[in-house]
Amino acid sequence: MDQLSEVFAALADPTRRDMVARLTEADATVGELAAPYDVSVQAVSKHLKVLEGAGLVTRTKDAQRRPVHLEAEVFDLMTRWIERYQRRAEQRYQRLDALLDEMNDRDQPVTRGNAS
Repeated sequence: MDQLSEVFAALADPTRRDMVARLTEADATVGELAAPYDVSVQAVSKHLKVLEGAGLVTRTKDAQRRPVHLEAEVFDLMTRWIERYQRRAEQRYQRLDALLDEMNDRDQPVTRGNAS
């Protein structure tokens, strides 16, 4: 599976999306990430393994802590993909608008000046 597919698959889960959102604020330990959820630390670790596999997060060793860090550059990959299709969609809408304007112009009756 390519990285973009892995990223989207990882973000398909709402818990993982929430973790990513929280990591945009600051790095956190597994325990800190697990705190708001009614799940075990092991369950959160499994979610983190998926996020790590997609390249969205890394874990570093900082003395006794192992903070989880968001790898924001992965979002550049997603952004480029989204922007490419957004541009294509915008071009299609612009062509449709032009066609509708052209059709509307053809349907307008030709008015002649009043002879007074």
